[in-house]
Amino acid sequence: MQKNITKTKPVATKTTNSGWTTPIYVYWFIILFFIAATFYILGRSHGMLHNPATLNEEVLMQANDYFNSGKTKLESGDIEGAIADLTAVVESGAVSNSAYLARGEAYMLIGDYKKAMSDFNAAIEHDATNVMGFYDKALLEMRMEDFDSAMVDINNALVVAATNENSAVPLRDLYAKRGQLNLWLKNWDGAIADYTNSLSHPDGKVDSAVYSERAEAYTARGNYVEAINDYASAMQVIKEQLNGVTDMELGEKLSRDVMLYTEKSAALYLKINNKDAALSNLQGALQIATALNDTDTVEHLNKLIADLQGTINNDKTAESSPQGQVFTIDEVTVATPEVNAESEPVETPTPAEETKPEAEPQPADSQNPEAATTENV
Repeated sequence: MQKNITKTKPVATKTTNSGWTTPIYVYWFIILFFIAATFYILGRSHGMLHNPATLNEEVLMQANDYFNSGKTKLESGDIEGAIADLTAVVESGAVSNSAYLARGEAYMLIGDYKKAMSDFNAAIEHDATNVMGFYDKALLEMRMEDFDSAMVDINNALVVAATNENSAVPLRDLYAKRGQLNLWLKNWDGAIADYTNSLSHPDGKVDSAVYSERAEAYTARGNYVEAINDYASAMQVIKEQLNGVTDMELGEKLSRDVMLYTEKSAALYLKINNKDAALSNLQGALQIATALNDTDTVEHLNKLIADLQGTINNDKTAESSPQGQVFTIDEVTVATPEVNAESEPVETPTPAEETKPEAEPQPADSQNPEAATTENV
């Protein structure tokens, strides 16, 4: 029996070039999904997504704990530990300029200025109204001896502080730091003005260095009396600080500052020719050096005191000595030798007798016949 095989004609499908087919859209969707997921994961791992609203309470509390731990370690001197904790805060997504500033300060302490600068710039970018960012950056630039940039940033800090005061960096400290920068730049007038502005602000504590550094500027200007007064004010501030000091290292440092200011005051007193006051200051400095058991300074001061004491004694001797009397030739009494009664007096020839020649017989003068006649008779 023969089978009839029926051939079916394939139905042609109509294709058009009007767009993508459905499978291709699916492939593209999958590709884009994986790209977005990859960027999200990378962003989370590198701290690129900093939206606090997406952070849960547990993450925020953990970041806060790391920040407090980092600050504590920084203050105690555990710099590496502080950097590790603060880096955890930065990478958690709960980023604030405080974390960048604290980590920048830690980097600056270990001399990693490049990373410190990066953190300070990040803090300023995060909050340009925070005085601390400009102030810390200026301190770093002063360490790097980039004084021009430091002046720009300290001025920025002062501008921001005018409307956004920061209790951590009061205006008194900002003016004092700019005064120090002007002192380094040998801008004596600018330094004096800044230190004076610093002292005029009541906020914050008075630093003895403000007085002593203004004294240096006054000295450079030749205002020696003003410089002496500033050194005295600096020593008064230190005297108040020494009351109740239990830290022996701090007490020794403050005592050495007083010793230094006292010796500098002595040099200034010599500039105005007050040697007694200079001697008194040197003796005061010697007492401090002796108490500190600083043998080198004791030897140095003893030599200065001996030299100055000798100068003072010479001056007093010159003042007490009678002035030499000036005589005229008519007032001078010439001493004559005494004559012994038993001995024959010695006649002292007068100058005329010493020079007068003996008389010699004169020959008969033909021109004087009278004299010749008398002699013959």
